Amino acid sequence: MDTWLIVLIVVVALALLAVLALALAKRNRVAGARRREQQRQQAREHLEEARLRGAQAEKEQALAEEQAARARRERAEVEERTRLAEQEARERAAHAQEHATAAEKLRAEAERLAPGLADQNGRAHVTGEGPGGATRR
Repeated sequence: MDTWLIVLIVVVALALLAVLALALAKRNRVAGARRREQQRQQAREHLEEARLRGAQAEKEQALAEEQAARARRERAEVEERTRLAEQEARERAAHAQEHATAAEKLRAEAERLAPGLADQNGRAHVTGEGPGGATRR
């Protein structure tokens, strides 16, 4: 074989290898660009999902705060009703005590005016001396 033919084969082989290397490099660049675009698209989708979830979280937070405020308001109303009921109960107890004190004073006065008229339980004896007729003991 002639030398120039060997050189030509080697040059053609090197040229083919160079073309193959360039084609592989281009394919890698295209694949890399495609991969980066897919990553960008995925990042956009993640950002959109994050935006939606953030809006949902804000909405849920607002609802939770509103519910808590409603619960506090209802609790305050219940506490106010309880306070008023307890105050009314204390006033009734005070009136009852006033009536009991007045009743005791009247019993004492009745005993002073007519000893033995009332029995031990504070009930009056009906003796029949007044109008009405029947005698009870």
